[in-house]
Parts: sequence; C-alpha cells; structure tokens
Amino acid sequence: MTQRKPLVEALTEFQRKRPISFHVPGHKNGLLSELPADFKQVLPYDMTELTGLDDLHYPEEVIKEAQQLLAETYGAEHSFFLVNGSTVGNLAMIYAVCSEGDQVIVQRNSHKSIFHALELTKARPVFISPEWDGTSLTAGGVRLTDVEAAIREYPKAKAVILTYPNYYGMASAEMEGIIELCHEKGMPVLVDEAHGAHFQLGPPYPLSSLAMGADAVVHSAHKTLPAMTMGSFLHVQGPLLSAEKIRKYLRMLQSSSPSYVIMASLDDARAYLQNYSQPDKKNFAEKRNQFIESLKGLPNLEVYEADDPLKLMLRVPHHSGYQLKELFEQEGIHAELADPYQVLLILPLLKWGQDFSFAEVRSRIKKALEKLKEVPHNAANVTVQPQEALSTLEATFAELETEGEWISYTKAQGRISAAMIVPYPPGIPLVLAGERWSTDKLKSLLDYLAAGAQIQGEHRLSEKLIRVLPEKSRR
Repeated sequence: MTQRKPLVEALTEFQRKRPISFHVPGHKNGLLSELPADFKQVLPYDMTELTGLDDLHYPEEVIKEAQQLLAETYGAEHSFFLVNGSTVGNLAMIYAVCSEGDQVIVQRNSHKSIFHALELTKARPVFISPEWDGTSLTAGGVRLTDVEAAIREYPKAKAVILTYPNYYGMASAEMEGIIELCHEKGMPVLVDEAHGAHFQLGPPYPLSSLAMGADAVVHSAHKTLPAMTMGSFLHVQGPLLSAEKIRKYLRMLQSSSPSYVIMASLDDARAYLQNYSQPDKKNFAEKRNQFIESLKGLPNLEVYEADDPLKLMLRVPHHSGYQLKELFEQEGIHAELADPYQVLLILPLLKWGQDFSFAEVRSRIKKALEKLKEVPHNAANVTVQPQEALSTLEATFAELETEGEWISYTKAQGRISAAMIVPYPPGIPLVLAGERWSTDKLKSLLDYLAAGAQIQGEHRLSEKLIRVLPEKSRR
C-alpha cells in the first residue's frame, strides 16, 4: 500500500508557491469568478498543462506515476484516467477493436454508450439477450451457452462486449467461463464494469472481470469510489488488445483540456481503494447489516440485497418505485434510481472512523412510508419482453442516417425504429435504432409512460409520436 497521490501532491505544491496566472483558464485561479465562495475554493486547482503538472495525453511525470499506481492497484498492464466518464472508455475500447463492417457480439442490455460506439464505428452488432434476474427484477447477465451459440454462428466476430455487474449490483456467475471461452477462440472481451470499481477489494464483493482475465475493463470511479462525476478508469491487459490503440483513441476522444480537478479526484480515489483495510471492510459490513436489519423492521417495506453489498433495493407492495422515490425526496433522501418496482440505494463505501447517518435515514424512510399510506396503489405492470437468444439490427447504419418519419406509436408495430428509446436510469435501451417495434416493446413503452418513467432518446412522446425508418427505404 502507498499513501502517495502524485497529482494531488503536485497541485498542492504548485499552489503553495502562490502562482500568478497568465494562462488559461480565464478565471485566473478563481480571481475573476463570481461563483459563490464555496464553489471558488476549488478553482485554484483548476489548472492546465503547466511545468510540473504533466500532460494527460502524453504523460511523463506525475500523471504517468499516478496511472502506474492505478495499474498496480488493479493488477492491470495499463490503466488510464478518464475525464469524460465511462462513456469515453467504452468508445475507446470499441474503436480499438472494431472497424466498419466488423461483426461484434454484444450483450443486449448494455448501456447506451456501447450502442453509440457501435454506431460510430459502423460495426455489425450481434446481440445476446440476457437472463431475467428475479432478485433485481431486471435484465441480468448473459448465459455461457448463448455466448457459445453466438460464436459458433459468427466465428469471425472481432470481440465480445459484456456488462458486469448490472446496474442493480447483480453479478453473473458465468462471467469467468465466458471469458475463458472467448479467449480460446481468440476473441478479446471488453467489459463495461462501470459499477464495479470497488470489486478489487475482494470478498464479500464480487470478483472483478479484470481479475477473471477480461482484456479491457471500464470502471466508473465516481459511482462507488470518492471520485468526482465524470471521473473513470480504463484498464487493459493481455495480447488480444493494443494499449497503443487505446491511447490513440483516448487522445482523439477525450478533451484536449482535461480537468485537473477530476484527475486529482481520480488519484485520490485510487489511493482510497488501495489503502482500504480489512478493519475498514469489517466496520462497514457491521454498519451495513445494522442498517438493513433496521429497515426490515419497518411495516410493508421489502428489502432486497444485491450480489454487490453497496446496492440495496427497496419495495413496497402495490406501489411503484416512482411513488416511493417521490416521497423519499420529500424527506430529503435521494435514491440512485426508481423503476416500476423499486428504488435503488447505493451505500457509501465507508472507512473506519467515518460516519454516515444511517439512523437518521431510517427515521426519514419511516416518515415517507407513513405518507405512502395516503397514496393510491399503482402496482408495477411493465412487460418482461420475450427476446430471441441472438438478434441483429434489421437496418444498416447507412439506412438509419436517412431522415426518417414521425408516426403515432399506436401505428408503429412492425416498423423499424430510426431512434434509440431509453428509459433512464438505468440507460438500457428499450429499442435500438435499427430494431423493429414489436407488440411487446410497444406495450413496455406504454407501461413505462403510465408509470411515470423518464424516457431519453429522440422522440416526441408528449405528442404520442416516435421516429421510424421510411418504408420506402427498405424496398
């Protein structure tokens, strides 16, 4: 273990010398900013590539050392700071293996950034449908047998792209076998492990796909580690993926003016994880268990634990997660997400000596549940879509670049969607651009709208309109 934080230390030393700014950014160490005082405190550390502060895109000094410490912490061959979120990590790793027309095998319940990367590279995705997870009541991982079938049918696929764990913290038990199978076939495995940055801690947390041998793994450090929003990691290992290509695409895709504040928070988050001790782990487990037991004592509240101890799902019979979330927020409790069934809490990865007001949280949840008695029942009724094990898009990206047309969703059955429709969070598309609208998908859309879900994507749902591919383009 090391207490070193190379970039944090360099920024601190730089400011100790009371520098005078004749460089960007224009707030001049916060001097010209009219932000509130609390905001302005961080601005002196909002630096640019000055002597002694290194350069993210061509690191040779403190950023290079910080990224080497990151790789050592995770046991990777190469690790990179990401200042544009896990999205840019997903883009870079897919660009590094895919070219236009290449086949690639993809888990269907991937995050929208994966599908954006496939559209940008114009690769030809083959989708594997996941299993339904009965604990989280959402799509889980893919089966080993389905991956085997996909590789058998598409042996020229350039890579397999997986999501692990799912948003709700459920970790597939077949991930290691899937990675071994893909490597036997010479296929690199790219994993969006956004919600598993802390898995490096070991039991009781699930095993990281990086430790299972995945070739490229993206971690959202800001989701479960104490990094700032947009701060993420990308790790690369093994002979099937070029680290130089990853570097190339990160230079192209990330900002040429990366945030030093975000990078410093990544340096700090790595040190936090690296120095997380067994006493820390034991202390957190005790507090977590006490909190869960206290919640289980509340009337009508159902508590479900994920494979990841940081994730907790709360449900109340005959009420939707959206109703529960609204009442929680009235009591000042802000959950990670709500869906038709539940709210999802992400617990803090506490260290020994750190305090979190679990007792106050329980008290506020109790008040919210008392208010819920006056709220009409609105039981979840979102269709679980039956999916083929393997599927492909029914339109080419060239066809999807046509103008498209707007029609009522009541007339969309059988038409090919020209846009992605995404209930958010968790950001998993209900329908992809190039997929055909089925009766089940349309029913799910109506169910989501009736439940009050937020829907992202290119749509005009307030007018009951969605965008589809013109029929004449398919002739």
